[in-house]
Amino acid sequence: MKLRAKTLVVAAVAGTASCQGYTNESEVPLYGLSPPVYPSPQGRGSTNSAWGTAYSKAQAIVAQMTIEERVNVTRGFPGSCVGNSGAVPRLGIPPLCFADAPDGIRGSDFVSAFPAGIHLGATWDAKLMYDYGKALGREYRDKGINVALGPVAGPLGRVARGGRNWEGLTNDPYLSGIGVGEITRGLQDSGTISTVKHWLFNEEEYRRNPGPEGEALSSNVDDKTLHELYAFPFMDSLKAGAACVMCSYQRINNSYGCQNSKTLNGVLKTEFGFEGFVVSDWAAQHAGVATANAGLDVVMPNAGFWGNNLTEAVNNGSVSTERLNDMVTRTLAAWYLLGQDDGYPEVGVFPYNVQHPVVNVQDHHAQVIRQIGAAGHVLLKNVNGTLPLKKPSFLSIYGYDADVKANPWVNPSRYGGGYEVNFNWTTFNGTLITGGGSGGSSPPYVISPFMAIQNRIIADRGTVRWDFVSQNPTIYANAEACLVFINAYASESFDRWSLTDEWSDTLVNNVAANCSNTIVIVHATGIRVMDAWIEHPNVTAVMWAGLPGQESGNGLVDVLYGDVTPSGKLPFTIAKREEDYGSLLNSTVAPPGTAFPQSDFTEGVFIDYRAFDKDGIQPRFEFGFGLSYSNFSYSNLQVARVGDASMSPYPDPAIAIVQGGHPQLWDVLFNVTCTVANTGRVAAAEVAQLYVGQLYDGAPVKQLRGFGKKTLAVNGSAVFAFPLTRRDLSQWDVVAQQWRMDEGSVDVFVGASSRDLRLNGTVQV
Repeated sequence: MKLRAKTLVVAAVAGTASCQGYTNESEVPLYGLSPPVYPSPQGRGSTNSAWGTAYSKAQAIVAQMTIEERVNVTRGFPGSCVGNSGAVPRLGIPPLCFADAPDGIRGSDFVSAFPAGIHLGATWDAKLMYDYGKALGREYRDKGINVALGPVAGPLGRVARGGRNWEGLTNDPYLSGIGVGEITRGLQDSGTISTVKHWLFNEEEYRRNPGPEGEALSSNVDDKTLHELYAFPFMDSLKAGAACVMCSYQRINNSYGCQNSKTLNGVLKTEFGFEGFVVSDWAAQHAGVATANAGLDVVMPNAGFWGNNLTEAVNNGSVSTERLNDMVTRTLAAWYLLGQDDGYPEVGVFPYNVQHPVVNVQDHHAQVIRQIGAAGHVLLKNVNGTLPLKKPSFLSIYGYDADVKANPWVNPSRYGGGYEVNFNWTTFNGTLITGGGSGGSSPPYVISPFMAIQNRIIADRGTVRWDFVSQNPTIYANAEACLVFINAYASESFDRWSLTDEWSDTLVNNVAANCSNTIVIVHATGIRVMDAWIEHPNVTAVMWAGLPGQESGNGLVDVLYGDVTPSGKLPFTIAKREEDYGSLLNSTVAPPGTAFPQSDFTEGVFIDYRAFDKDGIQPRFEFGFGLSYSNFSYSNLQVARVGDASMSPYPDPAIAIVQGGHPQLWDVLFNVTCTVANTGRVAAAEVAQLYVGQLYDGAPVKQLRGFGKKTLAVNGSAVFAFPLTRRDLSQWDVVAQQWRMDEGSVDVFVGASSRDLRLNGTVQV
């Protein structure tokens, strides 16, 4: 493992990691350090009684297995699922079925296509996040799939043009943590094993795997940034009980993610007390003994470097018997934890080109999808109450994104089929409801915007005109509004080329030049720069419509017509210019012939709104921004100390670590409350957001540490409560290797967005 500076000596002793070799923080290198952590910690099942019972069952059955049978459980095999683990028929252990995707079962029929992660994040609604996980988990379970490959906590969205940012919920670690925690609870409450991914730093698609040019990209990240930013949301998923974690493709500080002992043994299994199993991303294993000893438990999709080689390694002592036993115990403990050993459904996933039994798992999930779809729409501009529409009798609809089959000159087969379909996508091929690659869903149908709007117009006995192809379409004088639909696509395996496109910008400007009431709807995989037309006087309303899943059109129409008042908030920052994202706009591009490409995360924790605040850049639309059809007032900020939880600088070392980290990190120390009133003319939901000020010198000027969403009647009000935990008020101490809470006062702010902060106070630590 390549180290860039003086070596840290990290020892795993009695379940704890200690850091030696530095006496103060100034001596610690900025980035690029992954000290070795061995041996791999043994899972103990000590987090709670459920894990304890699962471990007892797993240990008992592992003790009956031969070495070959144990090795068989650690590897993948071909089968009906995306991944299939080895079985032990003699002892009644079936193969475990692993399947994509985080927003719906990919490549199968009679399943639902849920909104993508980025759309769910835009709802800022913890209840909907749980409902999402619960419904999705039920579909996985009813299809007989043991392991759902989601939710996504990484990429966190460091690179604005990152190809997979849309699979995660947001660029903020706190909002992401709440989301993946709730999804994990929902998935596992349904009986499906949740796989939080990608651990860790898989922030761009550029050279994520080794190839002819050389090794994969190395994400070089310092210890403080690891804890305070990228690993932060994973902690929430682990605390919620996640039974599986997927390690990432790229290298971490020049050691491949699935063989990096610091991140797997040291952080995940020691500091965070992970009880479940680590599975490789597909073909992300690049060594045998090294991956086993570093903490990998299951390799996919085949034997990789293991199989008979792992048997030989155990027999010759390169991998200990205890490590092999732990690998299998962790995997089977997850199976027992979720009750999958008793009456779990048969696998109902089949090749699409072979006639097979119908296993319909959709239930009433379309209702959940439509509700989340509407809640994730973000209203960015609304001049003089353009929206909601007032029962218009004549609408014109333009743009390739308005319907499922928009452009006759390209292949219209966008949805369904296999993985390869996602890589044949062109931007102008119909409405966008999901992104590309393994995270893409397979909808049973798609309600396009045009279909839903046309149905509304039919019910109102009106007229609709459309042109999905032309860049300079005919404008109808009698049309009460011109709706222009554009999109921004992204996919696994490549990063985005731009945050805008000239064709779509020209379309918007051409329509707006001749239509005084132009409404723009943008389906997007994330950030979409809009300054080419956002200030045009005839662009009267703009909606970020995200990736809303199969009920796309219905959810949109619910908001456009005012059946649902928009309440979505941006889960990222939209800049005025692409250049405003600075060095974090593009993925890494190494010079030709570079065998060991490097990506140095020298910006530390300063991504998205943290970077805009630090650099004094005014965004077009800030993180947390979103308009409503109503108005809200904020008042009566109160800060109260809670209970008698310890206020010592460090968590008590005598208390054992459990899954999710030190238990005291989750102690609520303060409760911040405020009153929000609906001062507008319609009932509406508001998202109130709490930010804390600088926690230490050099920290971000503010960081999200709480939010709540409530629906308020006209003239109604409600108290919003924001619990602040020890973790919320701590920084990572790289010398002590502990979360440290410093004495003093910390500013707190509450408002409607990261730059619309209406109340302020302090907490005294």
